[in-house]
Parts: sequence; structure tokens; C-alpha cells
Amino acid sequence: MTAGLASLGDQLIGQVLLAVAAFDAFDTDNDPYGEHDFGAVQVQGHTIFFKIDSYDLNLRLHSPDPADPAVTCRVMTVMLAGEY
Repeated sequence: MTAGLASLGDQLIGQVLLAVAAFDAFDTDNDPYGEHDFGAVQVQGHTIFFKIDSYDLNLRLHSPDPADPAVTCRVMTVMLAGEY
């Protein structure tokens, strides 16, 4: 999570993480490639973005095969929209 989101306090962070975990509103407008790797939620008047990136196991390069957990480490960043 970004510093801006972390500064909002534990209670709000908990609500944000629950909202991100429940997000399922992927459609052709916000997910044109069907990757389900980006979303936006609203929590207490804040717009929150989340982004999931797929790296190799050394976290140095993009994964050679994002669908294969044997060669992929996924990293999620959760941030205030204004931090993007």
C-alpha cells in the first residue's frame, strides 16, 4: 500500500482491503483484456485504485508466464487515486 493510503489509519485501511477483496465489477470498459488486474473502489469518499503486477520469482522482470504460479509472483499495489 502507498504512504498516502497508510496515513488514513487502520480502520479505513481495513475497509479498503475488504472492498478490494470483494471487487468483481470487471467489464469490457475497465478490463478490456480480461486480466482482472486493475480496479477502483469507493470507500468513505475516497477513490481507491488497486493494480496487480506479475513478476518473475526474483521480482526483477515481468513473469514469463503470468498464469503459471511456479514462475510468477504477483504484487498488488493499493493506492489513493490521487497518488496515481
